[in-house]
Amino acid sequence: MRVLAELREGDHRLTRWAASWPSSCVRRVLPAVEESAEHTKLWWGAAVALSATGWRGRRAATAGLASMAVAELASNCVLKQMWHRRRPPKEWISHEEVHDRPDSSSFPSGHTAAGVAFSGAVAAVWPWAGAVCAVPAVMVAAERVHTGAHYPSDVAVGAALGLAAAALVHRAPRLVLRLLR
Repeated sequence: MRVLAELREGDHRLTRWAASWPSSCVRRVLPAVEESAEHTKLWWGAAVALSATGWRGRRAATAGLASMAVAELASNCVLKQMWHRRRPPKEWISHEEVHDRPDSSSFPSGHTAAGVAFSGAVAAVWPWAGAVCAVPAVMVAAERVHTGAHYPSDVAVGAALGLAAAALVHRAPRLVLRLLR
């Protein structure tokens, strides 16, 4: 029990610290990145851009979108329904973005799961493009904590879920072939 209490306290400290970042650049850039990621617009746009680069880009885009779908399904339709966790208290957030938080469960971060799943799957097909996609994925994860929408542990679990979805989609064709033999 003591370990869980210490983890919870660390999670709360990190949330308050991230929400208090004073940089006006952070307060301008992170919300813009999150807004573009809302409803997966950013990742669909990245998929269209990747698809325009040829066969490798189309494979990467397809893998990214499939992984993102798996991650969002697991995050939003399964885990958020199983565990209801309240969002960080509004009092911890010292800026105006605190009012734009969703009412759904905080655990896990679906935005982070989608971004990491897309980036991870793209990286498995085309590492350079995956690295480029990882930049906004990390920014979205940071924004979710900065605005008080999530605790850092929600974001960490969302990232792990995204990586698992990317690995599953990467391995799925081989697994299907094994089952068909």
